[in-house]
Amino acid sequence: MSTLQFDLPAPDISAWRAGNTGTEGVWRFDSGVPGRNVMITSLVHGNELSGAWAVKGLLEAGLRPQQGTLTLVFANLQAFDRFDVNSHDASRFTDEDLNRQWSDERMDAADSNERRRAAALRPFVRQTDWLLDLHSMHEPSAPLLLTGVQPRNLQLAKQMGAPTHIVIDAGHKDGTRLRDYGRFGLPDEEAGDSRTLLIECGFHGDPASRGVAQDQCLRFLLASEIIDEAEAERLLPGWRLPDPAPQIALTVTGPVVAKSANFRFNAPFTGLEHFPKAGTVIGDNDGEPVVTPYDDCVLVMPSVRQALPGVTVVRFARSAPL
Repeated sequence: MSTLQFDLPAPDISAWRAGNTGTEGVWRFDSGVPGRNVMITSLVHGNELSGAWAVKGLLEAGLRPQQGTLTLVFANLQAFDRFDVNSHDASRFTDEDLNRQWSDERMDAADSNERRRAAALRPFVRQTDWLLDLHSMHEPSAPLLLTGVQPRNLQLAKQMGAPTHIVIDAGHKDGTRLRDYGRFGLPDEEAGDSRTLLIECGFHGDPASRGVAQDQCLRFLLASEIIDEAEAERLLPGWRLPDPAPQIALTVTGPVVAKSANFRFNAPFTGLEHFPKAGTVIGDNDGEPVVTPYDDCVLVMPSVRQALPGVTVVRFARSAPL
């Protein structure tokens, strides 16, 4: 049972569930004019509602690309169908985390709901030049925009101008994420025009996360140049949030992995806590103290809600102006 207030209702996406591509939950609009192939994905985890609200809003607004192609995705519909506000973690996935299955080997195995769904979405992802993956977080926290380690994505985050905190992070040890699949994971010199960002919009149940998802969609669509400012203002009035304070880059240096479900922090950390001195104790990992590894250390996305052996419970990062 969740102990956090969950005030964001699940959107009714029944009118948009079928898609227009023959693949459930996938909508594709081709302008007929040369331009980028742009994708926005939501519900990679079934309890992350802010992205679904934003994609539903884009569809309801009748947004169409003025050049290039736009693909809008409700990803893990089976998990979303299980959503229960009183047990929202249970609808994160059905068999396994969809955002760890993005290797051809795992998709071809087709031995779980999530692997089969990733395989169904794979043809659309392969055609995509620019990808925005909409997520939210287990704990209340300020939004985080994750770029991966490629400079091209960091440059795009800076161009978008929001949110304040930009996380530069490598791949995930448990499997390839959507934002790292195929050429999205290649170094700049091999990747052509590809760009990919993952936005953590805030706590799953915070209504403000919906506004962040909308703002990020608007900024991303404008940066991709498939719509212009006038069209954005006409169809998506009120979607842009005020520009934040100067952006900060958080370069992740490593994770803390739980040894068991007994992992505990020694304070109610929610993320972006700053520790001036190396060696500061922040928790206990089955009797082993967890300490900050260097001066001026920042915590990124601490959470014990999924704590099990081998699960990352926090990441350490160094901060610098973007």
